[in-house]
Amino acid sequence: MEALTKSERIAPITKKENITGAEAVVLSLLAEGVDTIFGYPGGAIMPVYDALYDYRDQINHILVRHEQGAIHAAQGYARVRPDKVGVALATSGPGATNLVTGIADAMIDSTPVVCITGQVARHLLGTDAFQEVDVIGITMPITKWNYQITSAEEIPEAIAKAFYIARTGRPGPVLIDITKNAQFARLNFNYRKCTSVRSYTPKLKTDLAAVEQAAKLINQAKQPLMLVGHGVLLGNAQKELLQVLEKSGIPAASTLLGLGAVPTDHPNYVGYLGMHGNYAPNVLTNQCDVLIAVGMRFDDRVTGDLNTYAKQAKVIHFEIDPAEINKNVKADIPVLGDCKESLAYLLPLLQKKTYPEWYAKFKEYDQVEYQKVIAKDFAPITDKIKMAEVIKMLSEKTDGRAVIVTDVGQHQMVTSRYYRFKEQNTNITSGGAGTMGFCLPAAMGAKISAPEKQVIAIIGDGGFQMTLQELGTIMQYNIAVKVIVLNNDFLGMVRQWQQLFFDNRYSFTEMVNPDFVKIVEGFFIQAERVREREELSSALDRLLASEKPYFLEVVVEKEENVFPMVPAGASVADIRLE
Repeated sequence: MEALTKSERIAPITKKENITGAEAVVLSLLAEGVDTIFGYPGGAIMPVYDALYDYRDQINHILVRHEQGAIHAAQGYARVRPDKVGVALATSGPGATNLVTGIADAMIDSTPVVCITGQVARHLLGTDAFQEVDVIGITMPITKWNYQITSAEEIPEAIAKAFYIARTGRPGPVLIDITKNAQFARLNFNYRKCTSVRSYTPKLKTDLAAVEQAAKLINQAKQPLMLVGHGVLLGNAQKELLQVLEKSGIPAASTLLGLGAVPTDHPNYVGYLGMHGNYAPNVLTNQCDVLIAVGMRFDDRVTGDLNTYAKQAKVIHFEIDPAEINKNVKADIPVLGDCKESLAYLLPLLQKKTYPEWYAKFKEYDQVEYQKVIAKDFAPITDKIKMAEVIKMLSEKTDGRAVIVTDVGQHQMVTSRYYRFKEQNTNITSGGAGTMGFCLPAAMGAKISAPEKQVIAIIGDGGFQMTLQELGTIMQYNIAVKVIVLNNDFLGMVRQWQQLFFDNRYSFTEMVNPDFVKIVEGFFIQAERVREREELSSALDRLLASEKPYFLEVVVEKEENVFPMVPAGASVADIRLE
């Protein structure tokens, strides 16, 4: 068929007679505003790929090097711009199962992605046909919704429903599995966007009585503390949150995925929560009298031992997902609903207050942390570069405004501690699942989604080797991602635990690494290695100034530990500083 005209590209086709199911898939994606797909072709999805050929001027298909790269790239694409849904496309069998890790990651981190997989023909289902896998059964526990299409007529409605479910309420992943016969069969295409699904209530009406109760309790508080989670960013509620903080005077701490919702230079910001978070907000969680949680789920990395967590406090929980209320921490006042609306209702009910003595406590603990941890992190005691030095310098050179994508491990925690995030949706990491290999493809997707932004991937030497094949994708599409590998020749976080809790028994955590620079140069990407402290600043300048993809390996101290640290299962008040 001929390429569509410009006017047809602006106004997607919603009706067309006698087309294949495969073309219906493509037209459905266009009707949902999809402009980018991350995928890998194969036999069971080949009809859709054939249909994509005729629409390649309207949909940018990125050929990844592994299906796990496709789903992580789709996550990064969606995370940097919450108004978008990431799309991943894969074939049946191993193609589909290679998406599973990323789907689970997207589920726990509430990332809106739609995965479309091919499947064997309907008459072969259940026969153990070539590359047949029950992807519906496998992904049922890790998706908001999944569905298998066996006839072409189902395609438009199922895809419309998939996008609606993925992006509404608490976002998350959806998977659509399409048998090959449905892709070949013909239908009269008629696309209607989905606006509701029976029994699915994505956004509950805000309980104004609960908001009033919350305001009354907050106004009476002597030592309140607000915990800011990922839901604030997902709900685009940063403006409302800052208005509440500035009027109420309440100190605010951020979860890992909430970083950026409150700029780190904001006067109400008191630090980062969690296992390797700041000393003050962790300890003072167990001293506040009113704890206000906004868009966060009381993950165990934030709470530590639930039996000792904030027992002295009245808890107010602003949350869109009813399943999170009282799941881990009992809420005295649950406020269900979209936090953007709930905080707007709360604002006029709050009294303008200040808490000088309460803030002074945070400063006291900050000083302790500075003396025992931070000063040491930046003290060049040896000639080896410390991870914190790299992140602090990067933060200063980018003014805390780059999109920072991290993998999982020590580098992730150091970045969370020392990169001074000033803008929302600039911290992209694997939170709940802790997926090594997430970073490189996620950074790739983020850069494609927001080409105007500086996107920097910060990775450990272990995680880098899990998905480094995506350098091929970066090379092919000239995706200007900047990659910094902090190389300590260890699986650093596991080694730290082995040192602290397993009597220094370093069981299979030391890594003999290849020459990363040579590997990256093999993909025709500019690369360099830094070992000396004096070389770091100029190397970062070259990386940031490049308009093309750029790779920098920084050889860091080999057995460095990340503190503070709340030991697993311990109280947040028992956070270790050394």
